[in-house]
Amino acid sequence: MTDPAITWVCLTEIAPEEIAAHMSDPRVAEHLPLLTLPFDRSAAEAFVAAKEACWRRDGLGHWAFLREGAYVGWGGFQKEGDEWDFGLVLRPDCFGLGLPIARKALAFARQDPRIPFVTFLLPPSRRHLGALSRLGAAPVGQVELAGATFLKFRLETS
Repeated sequence: MTDPAITWVCLTEIAPEEIAAHMSDPRVAEHLPLLTLPFDRSAAEAFVAAKEACWRRDGLGHWAFLREGAYVGWGGFQKEGDEWDFGLVLRPDCFGLGLPIARKALAFARQDPRIPFVTFLLPPSRRHLGALSRLGAAPVGQVELAGATFLKFRLETS
């Protein structure tokens, strides 16, 4: 079941200051080993530009997620080699929305013929992985990315 109050928009529709505040929260940074701090307005603008470049390059990328019109976080699909990785980074007060947002995004992926499966890369600091299991994702091992270790999961979408 998906939450009809959850929508998504282009990251460019969110004020850079709001993204910077979100990404500067230590509870968010705790599980993002590739995040460099400080994450200020300039970093937020560079981040959004990089995510928009993915859209131009791959025809798919990241969105800003809203619940009842309010920004709750960002995420989406990014090409990692030949695979589509799904990432989701929520504001701490919205962590409980991860499963409904992921379900809605995965429903989108199931309709896209470019995406036969989705991967998820999570830092080993993430201890609660039951949501991935409930989604049907299976562990496939560990990978190194930019000097950090991640747990890798895979979910068939077709």
